[in-house]
Amino acid sequence: MTTSTRRIAGALAAATVSHPEPDAVEGTSAVVGGLPEPRRISIALEDVSKVYPNGRRALADVDLAVPDGDFVFLVGPSGAGKTTLIKLLIRDEVATSGTVFVAGRDVSRLSRREVPKLRRRIGIVFQDYRLLPNKSVRENVAFALEVTGTPGRQIRPAVERVLALVGLTAQGDQLPTQLSGGEQQRTAIARALVHEPRVIIADEPTGNLDPLISWEIIQLLLRINELGTTVLMATHNAEVVTALRRRVVALEDGRVVRDEVGGYHREY
Repeated sequence: MTTSTRRIAGALAAATVSHPEPDAVEGTSAVVGGLPEPRRISIALEDVSKVYPNGRRALADVDLAVPDGDFVFLVGPSGAGKTTLIKLLIRDEVATSGTVFVAGRDVSRLSRREVPKLRRRIGIVFQDYRLLPNKSVRENVAFALEVTGTPGRQIRPAVERVLALVGLTAQGDQLPTQLSGGEQQRTAIARALVHEPRVIIADEPTGNLDPLISWEIIQLLLRINELGTTVLMATHNAEVVTALRRRVVALEDGRVVRDEVGGYHREY
């Protein structure tokens, strides 16, 4: 076992796993029938560092393992490295050193032509929704399938399925400008879900919403997680993190300083 694999196995021990299965990246798990059963990993970072061309170190020696089915909060002060970590996961940036695995793929080895295929295996939800203003709710969600060449006969039922899941069937023909902030974020979540990704990465998805609507969005993400999708959510919402008592990965100065189940230990 390599040093980095031992680190991943150690990180895995802190995780709560719902659906153990083998995959390209594995870690130790509970003993079943006298033998350890490997656990499928959705996200793994092995000794990852990121230094930008101006010399700023955004991440340093980060080890992290997120098994399938986990719901993980990523927290930390501004400048801690949360955004950089997310950019590495979606291949907007490439690590200076170390290895990043997402949905069974080593993203650092992907060619530019392979990146869209990776992003079909993950769903991405942003704070500012990023909806197409001249397309309806249905058209925004459908567009995520159209650009991947999904056959037309498959698009409509897939769109209707996720609109029902997020509670927007009645708003399907409305434009983004006709929606509330919470409805816009639900549309963004539906778009992220429509290609049935293995992982959802949510970057401050409640940052522009009031507390009541924020809680509704969190409940929706929890429901999606209960259906088997891994969720990694970056947030500053200490109240929600503390209330839910899920796994929390805290970054400071580009390093993981805490990885455990629980709430905030400090205000960020």
